[in-house]
Amino acid sequence: MPRIIYKTYDGTRHEIEVAEGTSVMEGAVQNGIQGIDGDCGGACACATCHIQVPDQWLAMLEPQSDMELSMLDFAEGVGSNSRLGCQISVSSALDGIEVLLPENQH
Repeated sequence: MPRIIYKTYDGTRHEIEVAEGTSVMEGAVQNGIQGIDGDCGGACACATCHIQVPDQWLAMLEPQSDMELSMLDFAEGVGSNSRLGCQISVSSALDGIEVLLPENQH
């Protein structure tokens, strides 16, 4: 299984094996990672799974949909590397990806 590294705002790193086809958000929620809420359950309707993805990994991700871009308008601290964890499907190509969690999810 691919490894996802969730780095919390305080610098704590959680390295978790996540099944392929699972979203980055689901991996966090299923493993009790604090900092990703996923209030809408992955429907791209709330932005409580806002993460930041280091630039070297961005090109490996599917492009953002219009809906994801729209939902990011509701997240705090959005930058050019912001994504919604529910919109990133885990694959073997993402083994070792580190995602950064914001201070708050709204």
